[in-house]
Amino acid sequence: MDLSIIIVNYKSPKMVIDCLRSIFSFTKKTDLEILIVDNNSDDQSQELISFSFPNIQWIQMGYNAGYARANNEGIRQAKEGIILLLNPDVLFEDDSLQKCYQSFSHSAYDGCGVQLLNPDKSLQVSGGYFIRGGLNNLLLLPVIGKIFKWLGNLLQVKKTSLKNANAVHEVDWVNGAFIMIKKDVIIKAGPLDEDFFLYAEEIEWCSRIRKSGKMCIYGDLHAIHLQGETTNQAFDSSGKGYYNLYDKKGRQILVSNFLRIRKQFGVGWFMFHLGCYFIEIPFFFLFVLIRTILFFRNEDSFSKFGGYVSNLFYLLGVTGKIIHNKPYFYKTFD
Repeated sequence: MDLSIIIVNYKSPKMVIDCLRSIFSFTKKTDLEILIVDNNSDDQSQELISFSFPNIQWIQMGYNAGYARANNEGIRQAKEGIILLLNPDVLFEDDSLQKCYQSFSHSAYDGCGVQLLNPDKSLQVSGGYFIRGGLNNLLLLPVIGKIFKWLGNLLQVKKTSLKNANAVHEVDWVNGAFIMIKKDVIIKAGPLDEDFFLYAEEIEWCSRIRKSGKMCIYGDLHAIHLQGETTNQAFDSSGKGYYNLYDKKGRQILVSNFLRIRKQFGVGWFMFHLGCYFIEIPFFFLFVLIRTILFFRNEDSFSKFGGYVSNLFYLLGVTGKIIHNKPYFYKTFD
């Protein structure tokens, strides 16, 4: 296998070790280039990981560079022709990695993923499809989003996410937990956009790859993804997925999603989404008020409302920078 595997570490040595053990359990006769890019963990990560796997290549960023910048550094130093960007909270239970490489390396696809599973083997979204103006971003709204979702189901609008990939499915984007890509494609499409700190960067990247190439999900190949474990630690947050818009993690999700809308669809669509998110405020407040009156105690909902408004005004503060689209590192916390 002419494969370079890049894993970004931030204070998660046990997850990285477990991930690597699962890889080598099913690729014992295979030489792999493993690059661990460390986002200045300032702990014993290097000693612990290198002790268990002395042949890895350790790359120290020197600061918390996030997903895009750290992976780009790994890509620059990778020697092989096919690269796998892999989250540290991914585990393999069979030889899906090797089978994915074998299928992908002989295919006409430029990038691919596998079917991601939760630890209980339930399905995770592994990839999906673009929609005009990124309108699926509105589904994240606490109240209006539910109305849009109901209307979409009523009108039988095509789903933008692929959750159950039981065969080979051509898609527009692949989940960033597992993205296998050919190095010459990166030269053509460009690296990950380093304005992003975390979230949505792989979707924007896939949009550039899709302009001249194809991507797929190998639905018969699986990997366990402990979704959100590493980022929840970093943000002192909880919950899975990307519907949290209320705390420090939610602020980063919000800013990154809007940054992606601006870069992929332009200023007009960015402003449309921004307007919809501000229109949400009175609807959200009314929803919280009604719930409080009916159930007498609802402090959590008021806390979420306050967090949503605070994060939205943070977004408003960086809107000028996003619109002008000049290089800027959109990391929302120190």
